[in-house]
Amino acid sequence: MKYINRVPRSWLICLIAIIALMQCMSTVQAKPKPRIVISTDIGGTDPDDFQSMIHLLMYADCFQIEGLIASPYGNGRKKDILATIDLYEKDLSQLKKHASGFPAPNSLRKICKQGAIPAASYRGFSTPTEGSEWIIACARKKSDQPLWVLVWGGLEDLAQALHDAPEIKKHIKVYWIGGPNKKWSVNTYVYIAQNHPDLWMIEANGTYRGLIIDSESPDTLKSKAYYGNYIQGRGAMGKDFAHYYKGDIKMGDTPSLAYVMNGNPDDPAGESWGGSFIRTNRSARTLFRRNSTVADTVATYAVLEWIFKGPETAISPDSSCFTLTIGGQEWPGYYLGGGNYGVRYSPKQAEVGTYTTASIIPALNGQTGSYVSVAPWPGKTGPDDYTLGPNWYGDRPEPAFFLSGQQGAKTVSKHRDAFLLDWAKRWKWLAPTGPLND
Repeated sequence: MKYINRVPRSWLICLIAIIALMQCMSTVQAKPKPRIVISTDIGGTDPDDFQSMIHLLMYADCFQIEGLIASPYGNGRKKDILATIDLYEKDLSQLKKHASGFPAPNSLRKICKQGAIPAASYRGFSTPTEGSEWIIACARKKSDQPLWVLVWGGLEDLAQALHDAPEIKKHIKVYWIGGPNKKWSVNTYVYIAQNHPDLWMIEANGTYRGLIIDSESPDTLKSKAYYGNYIQGRGAMGKDFAHYYKGDIKMGDTPSLAYVMNGNPDDPAGESWGGSFIRTNRSARTLFRRNSTVADTVATYAVLEWIFKGPETAISPDSSCFTLTIGGQEWPGYYLGGGNYGVRYSPKQAEVGTYTTASIIPALNGQTGSYVSVAPWPGKTGPDDYTLGPNWYGDRPEPAFFLSGQQGAKTVSKHRDAFLLDWAKRWKWLAPTGPLND
């Protein structure tokens, strides 16, 4: 103490300031960047994934991006991810002037993987893919934090990874953009719900729509206005953005990334740019062993499963041999063995739906029926529901959180303006590349 008393007061003040600064730096360093793997159905028939990929790369300094996987639907192909990275490379020097930590383009190219191309059959899994094996490899890395698997399309590669290495569940957390993706990926969803109900999973069937619906935003942030106000003419990525929906903001998959950007991702019930969710211990399912009718009411986003009787044949079980058509779209039906034929579907909205089957097998040809789907999910408890574990979360079902009929969407829309204004700051980092009407 006698030595401290001899130290000039100004020195003590500096010493205290240095200690405080070191503690502050220690606190900042203690919060590592989230580890993420993106599974995307980026491709010709799903333009919004290109928008979401551009947004991801503009925030690439905020994450440890460990995998970029092209999945089924939308013609998801690795080449489309690589093409977007090429744009990022052109703009990288300008981005780095404003923030450090942006990954090198070649490091991103090395983690691009091709996932499943065909949709999974009735059993919900098939054979390993480059994408599913990469999910396993990333999940097995030693780390003090979880691996966030953000699924923008089908669940095929995730389901395959869980089938091949179920032990990875304790290392991953999943945020899945469901809704229409659940409709197309219903067989893999069923596999996961039945066999891996203990997965940590956010199933966002309607919440994500809060980023697309702009009714509560000012005119400058409307979907059709944002491009002209903040993006147009800025960088290679800005020029490319106009090719998707003419620049109108869609980005239905981006809420999964926004969830780990802002808020506490370990608390799904809390506030975040990616929404607020509620734990659910079941997933709605209705099994029909007959032709359904308009007297049959099911939950929106539920799994509907029809089992039709037909001849016992030499067809291998799990072989597609008929189709189910709803709203002009077709789903494959499969032989289950023992003269049983099955097909699944998930309605993405409240609707009165009708279906027709087609097959060269007479008993499977021309079957017709209807159903009525109503919100909210998971709706009334039913005997066929899937039982889920303690870490499965879904859209908030309260009427106050509905927006334009979309369940839970207000938990995202309330943050839409802040999200877009933050992104606008990053667009300013990119110098104009030409006239505003470029």
